Amino acid sequence: MIVAVWAPFLVPFLAAPAARRLAEALPPRAAAWVLGCTGALLAGASAASLGLLLAGGLLRIPAVAALAHLSVPWLADASPTTMVLATLAGIALVVTGALTLRTAHRQYRDLRRARAALGLPQPPRPSLRELFSPTDHHPLAVLDEDHADAYALPGRPGRIVVTAGMLRALPAPERAALLAHERAHLTSRHHLFLATAEYAAVLHPALRQLRTPLGYHLERWADEDAARSVGDRAVTARAVGRAALAASRTPRRERRQRPLLAPAAAAGPVPRRVAALLSPQPDGLTAALPGTGNRRRAVAALALAACLAVSAAGTVEATTDLHHAVEIAQASEAGARR
Repeated sequence: MIVAVWAPFLVPFLAAPAARRLAEALPPRAAAWVLGCTGALLAGASAASLGLLLAGGLLRIPAVAALAHLSVPWLADASPTTMVLATLAGIALVVTGALTLRTAHRQYRDLRRARAALGLPQPPRPSLRELFSPTDHHPLAVLDEDHADAYALPGRPGRIVVTAGMLRALPAPERAALLAHERAHLTSRHHLFLATAEYAAVLHPALRQLRTPLGYHLERWADEDAARSVGDRAVTARAVGRAALAASRTPRRERRQRPLLAPAAAAGPVPRRVAALLSPQPDGLTAALPGTGNRRRAVAALALAACLAVSAAGTVEATTDLHHAVEIAQASEAGARR
């Protein structure tokens, strides 16, 4: 167990770069799913391994062992370093648990504060089905403010928030593309991807490097959806560029503080997004030499798959080893009593 349980802690340092490399070779939607799922799976495996280490140490406490009818001497001989690792794992679980709760509280507080600043009623707590069920009903909230800003505010229902200054900065076709971009964020539940990335970064430091590329690919996903909605990639590219330019003219002290989970069309590396929209390829991927792009994509995919498999296998093996150890310790205790 001690050997296998280390895999989920070490694998993310290799898996995160592989996921980023693979995402660069995929369309935006697929790239966002790869980055989001990679972060969630690796963070979950890391947390599970910490729990297994802590459980292995707790079982050696005489009071706990007595409740489970375990032989403490046998457990001590089988894994002499479990208590040391269990103590460290317990500390890590407490710290990461507290940070996760703080992150969730901050996200919820920021969303409530943003809705209150707009004069919107606070939505009721959604059920799990409502949280993941898609909806196309996204009201538009226009703020009578001179500075340029636009973003997608999650909620039930989600709202497209745009200022009068942003609407004046764009002609009618580009305004339609901008609103389609923000609507795509809400329809595809991009705030859930952002929230997952934040939790993953808390649970394992190596997964922090997934947040920035995930944010970029979510913006590219919304760009492509907006381009299909208005039927013109050039208009969408101009809307993204003009919106970012208008937003940059607003002094920082006058900008409304946006929640972290409220994506915006003017965010991220705008020149790169505009270049992708003006690319002749429909998904915005840059052309590569014949065969080179496919080989790199295959290598990155295989590397990422291997990392995820090793992490999952390590967690499963550590769980199985702990289960077998408990069974043997129970049998040893039963034999000693006889």
